[in-house]
Amino acid sequence: MLIRGKAWKFGDDVDTDVIIPSLYLVTSDPEELGKHCMEAVDPEFPRKIGKGDIIVAGKNFGCGSSREHAPISIKAAGVSCVIARSFARIFYRNAINIGLPILECPEAADGVSTGDQLEVDLDTGEIRNMSTGRVYRATPFPPFMQELIAAGGLMKYVAKQVGLARGSD
Repeated sequence: MLIRGKAWKFGDDVDTDVIIPSLYLVTSDPEELGKHCMEAVDPEFPRKIGKGDIIVAGKNFGCGSSREHAPISIKAAGVSCVIARSFARIFYRNAINIGLPILECPEAADGVSTGDQLEVDLDTGEIRNMSTGRVYRATPFPPFMQELIAAGGLMKYVAKQVGLARGSD
């Protein structure tokens, strides 16, 4: 799967309260959550982001509480992928569970700037900065996890598998 988008750079330790402020946790509506994604650090972010854009961040992205609202808001805002030096483990799991592609790549986290145009090949883990010509390599997900992400997350993947199993009866 190939993703192309504009990079939006954030620093280290971006916690879930910054990703989606607790004020908005009264809803689980993805569209509403997406309208408030990252507004704690940049109030205009939800209006500036383009569909398919990519968040690039430092270490420990998604630290804090274990709420699924954080990756849901990112995906609903139109972000196609998050690249970071590292992720908080619970955020990592929640992102995969909802079908938000994430890649750990310290070199890309350090080398990409806001506004750079990126091309990300999720199958190979290659991250190409089209603005600078630099190429970075992240470890790609194994095939099963790629299927899960391509399906749109764990629940959609399971629903598809159940449907396939029923269709073979």
